[in-house]
Amino acid sequence: MMKEFPIPVVAGPGSQPQEDEVLQYMPLPSAMMTFALPVINDEADPALMAAACAVVGRLRDGMRAAPLGSRVQPVVELQQMDAEVVRLLNQTLGEGEVSIAVRGSGQYRIQETVFAGIWRIHEYATDGRLIGDTIMAGAIPPMVTRWAHDGTSLECPIPEKTPGIMNALSVLAEILGKASAHQAGAAAHVVNLTLLPMSAEDMNCLSTALGVGAVTILSRGYGNCRITSTMVPNVWWVQYFNSMDTLILNTIEVSEVPEVAQASREDYEDSIARLGEWLLVMQVQEKLGD
Repeated sequence: MMKEFPIPVVAGPGSQPQEDEVLQYMPLPSAMMTFALPVINDEADPALMAAACAVVGRLRDGMRAAPLGSRVQPVVELQQMDAEVVRLLNQTLGEGEVSIAVRGSGQYRIQETVFAGIWRIHEYATDGRLIGDTIMAGAIPPMVTRWAHDGTSLECPIPEKTPGIMNALSVLAEILGKASAHQAGAAAHVVNLTLLPMSAEDMNCLSTALGVGAVTILSRGYGNCRITSTMVPNVWWVQYFNSMDTLILNTIEVSEVPEVAQASREDYEDSIARLGEWLLVMQVQEKLGD
């Protein structure tokens, strides 16, 4: 479940997208997501329902045995499972607030379910074939962090100052210094570009120097958020938009993965309880179908 804004939202210089900004993003959904138990087809085959219940029960048991932050994340493989069972599971789990695309030598489409911290993961070959289909529980799937580092480098020369550049070079130096010193588990370092006077030349300088990485995250909740990895390890663009898709908060964050995209411990534990509730609903529905 998406967190509230981590820093104050202040409209000002640098808060609006520039016409020649080079960062590219996936289309952003505009509706706010709230939790609701998914609706199960009353006419679902009892045998399919039983198979889906078994998967949900296995997932819940795995989450109970592996609290958030555990070395091993609960995973259920669906690639070889009956297509009708998978369809029922998709209906059961629904779609939540966070969508992730991973591009590069690995191709993934990842969708959080309505149960925070439970993810549907599809892996594709370079020719578009589906080669992996799983359900995984955790703060965020580990391949997101792994592929966010794919091809990245701390060797990011600071460009020469050219006319129109005001703050980009100092911001870039700060970001690279924090990225070089960043340690796993350390608190995020956030540079709020919204509060800085940033010209079009500044934005172009930053986006060109940092580049666009392999991971794009779209998050919906109390605000719409686009998160994009860069070609510098642990450096992300994090941007919030209002319902008109106007940029209202523009930040660069140094972290493994921005917290706003991750499920919290409270959300994860709540999802375990909700899975149990929904499992009871499914089991009752299964009996009614017999």
